Order: sequence, then C-alpha cells, then structure tokens
Amino acid sequence: MVTATNSGAILANQASEEFRHASEVLGRVGLTQYEARAYIALVGRGLGDASAIAQSAGIPRTSAYKVLESLAEKGYAKATGGKPILFRPTPPLDVAENLKGAIQEVFEALAELHREVAEHGEPQLVYLLSGRDKVLAKITELLDQSTRSFILTTPRLAEIREELEKKVQHALKRGVAVTFVTAPLQRTPEGVQYVSRENLMATEVLADDQHALLAAPGLEACGYTDNPILTAHLQQFLEILLDREPERPSTP
Repeated sequence: MVTATNSGAILANQASEEFRHASEVLGRVGLTQYEARAYIALVGRGLGDASAIAQSAGIPRTSAYKVLESLAEKGYAKATGGKPILFRPTPPLDVAENLKGAIQEVFEALAELHREVAEHGEPQLVYLLSGRDKVLAKITELLDQSTRSFILTTPRLAEIREELEKKVQHALKRGVAVTFVTAPLQRTPEGVQYVSRENLMATEVLADDQHALLAAPGLEACGYTDNPILTAHLQQFLEILLDREPERPSTP
C-alpha cells in the first residue's frame, strides 16, 4: 500500500530525476551547470530576480546575476527594466526551435565541407584542440597574429571579454579591423565594430581571411584551419551574417 507520505516522496524523487536529466541535456547544448539550473528555475517561476532564482536553482547568490546575464546573451532569457532587474525565460519550445535550426545549419555546412574535402583529397585540413584554456589561447593567438582583419562571432562574449581586451587593443594599434558579432546590448572593447545577432550557438573566428576556427558552444573544444577551401566557406557564412544585421558602434 502506498501511503500519502510515500506518494509524496515518490513524486519528489521523480521531480528530482527529471531536474537532473534536464540539467544534463542543457549541458550538452552549451549551458554550464549553474546556467542549466537557473534556466529550469526561471521556467518554473516564470519571472524572477537574481536573488529569487539563486534560491530556487540552488546556486550561489553571488553568481546568480552573471549566470542570468549569460542566459540572456545565449537567448534563454530576457531581462526586464527596473531595479532589481527581473528575468523571464524564453519559452522552452522557442529555445528548442532555435537550437534545432542552428544545429541543422552547422551540420549542413559540415556536410558540404566533407564533400569538398573528399573531392580534393587534401590531408590534415583541420587541427583539433580540447580544453577551454587551449581553445581560448588559440583564439588569442589568432588575434595576435592578425595583420588586416579579425572577426569573432560568439554567444559567450561576457566570459571571454576580459581575456581578449588587451589583445584587441594591441591589434587595433596595428591597424587590424576587429569585428565582434554577439548578442544585443553587449559591452565590447572600444574601437571594435559591433554587430548584434541573437541566438548564436558556436564561437567562430576568421583572421585575415586565411585562418578559421570553430569552437563548441561551451568552448571545450575547437577545430582550426588555414586551408583556403575551408576558410572560404566560413568567410562566405560570416559575410551573410554581417549583412543580415546593421552594424553599430562599440559600447564603452
């Protein structure tokens, strides 16, 4: 016989298991553990400030605002005006459609690259790196080596802005045209051309139209190349992306 107390415990366990599973799945598409928990809490509450979400999600209060800001950058939430700033979740099915579209786009591009590589038969076209520190080091290396242009497309600008700041200023002094394509209302280094784009998934770099890099959503791995066929594909994609949104001056 299942008592009321036992029934409540079973439901609690089921909810806990569903929460854990949802967190794991969200982690696979690029959210950190805190971001996944915060988004689930937002969906459950419908609206909340950093303090309320921290309590619901079981994340440190000191990290909650930055986590929510990151969710907004990635298209999982929207901030409202006023103080304290409140956040609303992007409807889950809208998030799913955006993810499916972005993933489809990426894999169609990869399929095209696969056909190109098969036709030309060129060896070792793409070099792989694993680990966030190595990926970020490669991005900064490409920025250091650029002489004419550097385009960075990323949904994670808030996480890497500090590491890139000094490198960007050095590049600008060398006369490099630096462009950041990122989420709306982001703070970018002075002198950088800023292009607003919502629902970005991957981080991409094109340096001097010769060196290309494509990183996983969480920056945990990347592939990079200087092969002209592959860099031309990324260049064409970024040109379409840049034409799609009006450029705006950098916000200090």
